[in-house]
Amino acid sequence: MNNSELNLPLPARILLLGLGIIGLLTGIWAGLWRAGWMLPVPGAHFPEAHGPLMIAGFLGTLISLERAVALRKAWPFIAPVLAGFGGVLLIVGAVPGLPNLAIAASSGVLSLVFFRLYRKDPELHYIIMGIGANLWLIGNILWLRGFPMPQVVHWWAGFLILTIAGERLELSRVLQPKRRVRQTFIGIVAFYVVALVISVGWFDTGVRLSGVALLSLAAWLFRYDLAMRSVKQRGLSRFMALALIIGYLWLALAGALTIYAGAATAGYLYDAILHATFVGFVFSMIFGHAPVIFPVVLKLQVAYRASFYVHLVLLHLSLILRIGSDLFASDPIRLAGSLLNGVAILLFLYNTITSVLDKKFSG
Repeated sequence: MNNSELNLPLPARILLLGLGIIGLLTGIWAGLWRAGWMLPVPGAHFPEAHGPLMIAGFLGTLISLERAVALRKAWPFIAPVLAGFGGVLLIVGAVPGLPNLAIAASSGVLSLVFFRLYRKDPELHYIIMGIGANLWLIGNILWLRGFPMPQVVHWWAGFLILTIAGERLELSRVLQPKRRVRQTFIGIVAFYVVALVISVGWFDTGVRLSGVALLSLAAWLFRYDLAMRSVKQRGLSRFMALALIIGYLWLALAGALTIYAGAATAGYLYDAILHATFVGFVFSMIFGHAPVIFPVVLKLQVAYRASFYVHLVLLHLSLILRIGSDLFASDPIRLAGSLLNGVAILLFLYNTITSVLDKKFSG
């Protein structure tokens, strides 16, 4: 197999996925410390790495790996390697700026990957996901230039939100949406990008406008996403659909809170916005999509189990505790909610891995 048609062997893909999982586990560790759990940490730098580890070390690695496998060429695997390596550099407390540079380079490669995917198959969903990758790149450049994290994080959120939205748009093709439906989607995405650009110079105004875009996107997904039909089915299809629909509720809440809080850069409301977005929306999408992502990335099937509902329900109940504690300024409940958030994610990993092994060894 030449360079034009290449996929890494399974052990190499497992290794890259392992780098992402290391980013996830250490990101949870740092997050628990930031929430108030006085856990031992490897250095003073470590708690500040929570967000970058979750977004770049884990999600950046995972998304880049998935797209590299889809493109079937050698060079796209540079993106997950750099994202995973950047996560490791954050963990060990490398020279300041070096992890940022590795992660920024990863986002640049991922942007090129989506450009090549679009050239290969010129569809709207690749444009949307490519815009998301470029939002990650811009956010990483701002991070490198020393912009404050509360400003950078909205660009990182845009990367994940548009990646997921693009994937849902891709799947919605089976419903053959009307032209006006697609145009509405394009308009929402354009408004969101403009809002983020405005936020660089006028932070409060731009952030509030981005909240309007998030509310609008959630409404579009509720109305036109395939999940609204597949929830009527049974088994894995219903589980996936419920995970997605609940995620859309959290996206709508994140939008509403963003409109209300505006330029919040710390405190309870800021915590609520971040976790409604990254835990409520993004992780619900991960829980829902994992049974189809694993077969693509690792060529291993996932055996669906009813027990998947345990980690899904625990994630959202614990997040209700956490967001509720933010809204009512209750630190003890916030501590409990943050711990259970982490337990839900660990349970998700356990259930997914054991279901893969069951499927593999049961034939």
